[in-house]
Amino acid sequence: MKNKSALSLIFLTVFIDLLGFGILIPILPTFATKILHVDETAIGIAIAIYSLVQFFFNPLFGKLSDKYGRKPLIVVSLLLNAAGYLIFAFTSSFLVLLISRVVGGIGGSSIGVAQAYIADVTTRENRSKGMGLIGAAFGLGFVFGPMIGGMLSKYGYMVTGFASGGFSFIAFILTLILLPESLKNKNKEVIKRKLIDVKSFVKVFQKPKLAILVLLFFILTFSVANIYGTFALLGYKIYGFTDMQNGYMFGIMGLVGALVQGGLIHVISKYINDRRLIIISSFLMIIGLASLPYGETFLGLALIVIVLSIGTGILQPILLSMISKVSSESEQGVTLSINQSMSAFARVLGPLWGGFAFEYFGYPFPFLTGAFSTLIIFLIAIFYLPKILNRGDGNNVHELNNVIKIN
Repeated sequence: MKNKSALSLIFLTVFIDLLGFGILIPILPTFATKILHVDETAIGIAIAIYSLVQFFFNPLFGKLSDKYGRKPLIVVSLLLNAAGYLIFAFTSSFLVLLISRVVGGIGGSSIGVAQAYIADVTTRENRSKGMGLIGAAFGLGFVFGPMIGGMLSKYGYMVTGFASGGFSFIAFILTLILLPESLKNKNKEVIKRKLIDVKSFVKVFQKPKLAILVLLFFILTFSVANIYGTFALLGYKIYGFTDMQNGYMFGIMGLVGALVQGGLIHVISKYINDRRLIIISSFLMIIGLASLPYGETFLGLALIVIVLSIGTGILQPILLSMISKVSSESEQGVTLSINQSMSAFARVLGPLWGGFAFEYFGYPFPFLTGAFSTLIIFLIAIFYLPKILNRGDGNNVHELNNVIKIN
C-alpha cells in the first residue's frame, strides 16, 4: 500500500509538472514567429537548447540521486522549472527566451530520476507497470496542457507563462510535503561532477543488449523530435490553424498516446510478441510521419496524428521497460538517466534539423526525415532484435500487460 501511495504521488507530481510543459508546446513556435519575429531555424535552436541542457544534466542528476536520494533532486528540479516558465512570461527578446529555455532545461532534467524512483518502489515483475506511469503522465500532460495553452493564448502569451509556472510550483509544494524518499541504500561513493560523465556512458554502452536498446530509444526520440517545433508551424503557416487549433491537435496526440499506453497495449501484448509489436508500431510511425505534410484539413491531419500516436504509444513504453529490465538494481538511476540524456541529445538534433529543413528545404522535409529515421528501427527490429530477445533478458511480453494501469 505504501508503494502504491508513492507511485500515485510521483505520477501526480510528474503529471502536474508536464501539464505546465504541455501548455507551452503549441504556442512557443507561434510566439517566436509572431512576437519575436524569428525564423524557423532560430525556433529550432530555442527548442533544441532546452534538450541540450538536459543532455548534460540528466546523467549528473541521476548520479546525484543515487548518492543523496531521489526526492531532493526532484524538488529542486520542479522549482527551477517554475522559474523558467516565469522568465518566459516576461520574454521580450530571443536572448531572454533562450535563458528561459536553459533554466527550464535544467529543471526538466529529473525525468530519469523519476524513473529511478519508480524502479526503487517496484519489483522487476511490476517494473513495466511503474515505468508506464511516466508515459501516462506525458500523455495526459500532452492532452490537457496544449489545450489549456491554446485557450490561454487568447489572453496573452504572458498568461501562459504564469500558468505553466503555477503548475510546476504546485508540483514542487506537493513533492516537498508529501513525497517520501524512495532510495534506501544510497551510493556512498564520491561523485565527481563532470560536464560529460564519459565513464557512465562507456559503462552503459559496453553492454551490447543495453546499448542497442538505448540506440533504438534514441532513434525513436529523434524521429519525433523533428516535428517538435515544426508541427505547430505546419499548422500555423501551411494549414492556417490558430493557436487553439494547434492546441487541440497536440491534445489529440496526447489523448491517443494515453489511451494506447493505458489500455490498448495491455490487450494486444497478450497476442503479439515484443518484436512484432516493435515492427508494427514503427511501421505506423513511418506512415504517420510521412503523411503529416499532406493532411490538407484539420480532420485529415487529426486522422494521421492518431495513426502516429498509436505507433509511438506502443513503441516508447516497450523500449523503456526493456532498458530498465536489463539494468542492475544498483544502477537504475544512472542507466535511466543516461538513456534520458541520449534522448535529450536526440531532442537537440531533431529540432535543429527540423527548423533548418523547414526553412531551407521545404515544410515536408522534417516529417519525411522522421519517417526515414523510424525506418531504421523497423529494419533493426526485423533483422537484429531476434538476437537480442533470445538471450534471456527476461523481456517477456506478458510483463507489459500491466503498463500504466495501477491496481
